[in-house]
Amino acid sequence: MDRPGARRRGGAPAARASSRSATRPAAPPGRRPTRRPRRRPTAARFRRRRLVAGSLLVAIVVVPVLLATGSSSPARRSAKQATPGAPSTAASTRAAPAGPAAVESGLLSWQLGAPVSREVVLPGRRTGELVVAGGLISTGGSSAAVLALDTTSGHLVTTGSLRLATHDAAGALVGGRALVLGGGTVSPSATTQRFAPGGGAVSVAALPEARADASAVVLGGSAYVVGGYDGPALDREVLATTDGSHFRDVAALAVPVRYPAVAVLGRRIYVVGGQSASGAPVDTVQVVDPASHTASVVGRLPLPLAGAVAATLDGTVYVAGGDTGTSAGSLHPVAGVLAFRPSSGTFLAAGSLREAVGYAGAAVTGGRLWILGGEGAGGAPTAFVQMLEPNRSFGPAGASGAGSPYYGYRLLIADRGNDRILLLDAAGRILWRYPSSRAPAPPGGFYFPDDAFFIRHGTAIISNQEENDTIVEIAYPSGKLLWSYGHPRAPGSAPGYLHMPDDAYLLRNGDISTADPVNCRVLVISPEKKVLHQIGTTGSCVHNPPSGLGSPNGDTPLADGNLLISEINGSWVSEYTPGGRLAWTVQLPISYPSDPQQLGPDRYLIADYSSPGAFVEFDRAGRVLYRYGPAAGPGRLDHPSLVELLPSGVLMANDDYNDRMVAVDPATGALVWQYGVTATAGSGPGLLSSPDGFDLLAPHGATPTHPATG
Repeated sequence: MDRPGARRRGGAPAARASSRSATRPAAPPGRRPTRRPRRRPTAARFRRRRLVAGSLLVAIVVVPVLLATGSSSPARRSAKQATPGAPSTAASTRAAPAGPAAVESGLLSWQLGAPVSREVVLPGRRTGELVVAGGLISTGGSSAAVLALDTTSGHLVTTGSLRLATHDAAGALVGGRALVLGGGTVSPSATTQRFAPGGGAVSVAALPEARADASAVVLGGSAYVVGGYDGPALDREVLATTDGSHFRDVAALAVPVRYPAVAVLGRRIYVVGGQSASGAPVDTVQVVDPASHTASVVGRLPLPLAGAVAATLDGTVYVAGGDTGTSAGSLHPVAGVLAFRPSSGTFLAAGSLREAVGYAGAAVTGGRLWILGGEGAGGAPTAFVQMLEPNRSFGPAGASGAGSPYYGYRLLIADRGNDRILLLDAAGRILWRYPSSRAPAPPGGFYFPDDAFFIRHGTAIISNQEENDTIVEIAYPSGKLLWSYGHPRAPGSAPGYLHMPDDAYLLRNGDISTADPVNCRVLVISPEKKVLHQIGTTGSCVHNPPSGLGSPNGDTPLADGNLLISEINGSWVSEYTPGGRLAWTVQLPISYPSDPQQLGPDRYLIADYSSPGAFVEFDRAGRVLYRYGPAAGPGRLDHPSLVELLPSGVLMANDDYNDRMVAVDPATGALVWQYGVTATAGSGPGLLSSPDGFDLLAPHGATPTHPATG
């Protein structure tokens, strides 16, 4: 609520330059190299180049968020819902931990039509639909709009209008009608507004007295109004109604508050935090028992919190976001998500919102808590749409790393622009880096690490140094050089030479495969550094299987021993035996294929190394089964070069030119994790520079995203 002339709580709304020019593959007759703009002057990377002919130029397909053809948008592939044929992992068979699950928390690429906070959000008529009513808008006024939001697509339509514009109202869906209880503009209102969730006429009734800044929940067919402010003082009384016209007193709060987070668990109402009469947040957790007409303090938050949201999911009360500002007029939003334990009245850290907000509208639909808008650090309304849901693959609440999509694993990142490899734990802490004073670089330096994969049960790492024209194997964690191939910064095609190698893998039999894109070939090399097999003719850079490869940049080993090869020229993906026999080939409707992966018997995943980039699932017939490629918003990709399906069921990728690692839930299209600051290159804590490869390591040494390697 606003007081005349002033807003309460938050004030007025409102790499380095290349040492040489990389040589392009010779253009086939009739082709000319196509220059790709570079975002900043970094070392030239082979994937940034593509040779195209007019007949082979493939249009970039751009979709707002998700596009699925031939099937509906895929559900998340959890350990129990893995794609048929996908390898199992140790993590997928671990016993479920006791206690509440951590949450998967995501930020949608699509946003609300306009910034809003302090609005009413209620479940709609259909699963996945939300009703949004009123709210505080960016001009500082109150909205009268009633909107319907489809959370599966982001489609937002106006379905009606309130009789009175309002914000800071309580909302409930009871008796088939949506109730907007109180709120106001410059002073609290006693008006209750009622309408059908699908739209239509709005009728009005009245609360016993004016009330704003309250919250509401539904229990046993009644809506309960909790907390609030009547103008002169805080409201202690808890009211119940079945129709929005008739109210009865249920109990009196032990600690009167406004802006509390409320949730129902069993037959009780939990009132979490809120703001005191002084304007400061409180840390109390109160329980209201409507049957006994009592209210009491039963616990404490880890920190005082007002304007948070709460919901009961899978039998656990989760509290998200909120404001820790210590005085009226200050706003300090938090991103933390907490899981409440009623038995002890305590909380466990369960994850984090992608954007810290307070005073947002929220409701549950489809088993997920959706958080719409809210106010960020500047105090102005936002248009963010966030969601969270319990997910045991993201760890147990209270554990270090809870809320991480790779909980239980360690993450290896090839930080190409910084010429280093990092190893992170699930909490994002750097455990190991290479090179370092304890693990010095090999002779010839460690330059331009394009990819890095764990090998030999996690005791070593193989990495191709693209612009160093070398492949190295180093011991982990000592960093000792174990094996190398190529000559540092001396490209060539003769035996012992490479030209910008890509995706080096240790095969199960001890040999090494690598794409050699500028030479237009894939090599299989023995530990004794002999070329055992060559797929493609050196210098023949046209897709002409089996003798010609159009600049290959991926050679993923498969379970049957074959190699899955992507070709830049013409956007081809093919499967070959190591000896060069073609199994199948398909041309994809994407701009720039990068690093294909197999998900199932006839399902594959690939990155489209473009801007905006995309993740694409396809089959051997070339049908696109799933596509993620936002044209705008926080999920927009800028030249992603490797995407893989994690054991938790989400897609992780290095988003090269955005200087970050990301994870996306394919079921919602939400960005559920990020390491690095978007489009901000750096080497300090939490920063990356053009990350270009990654790997997961299980505690016992397994590598779940590439189990078919050595």
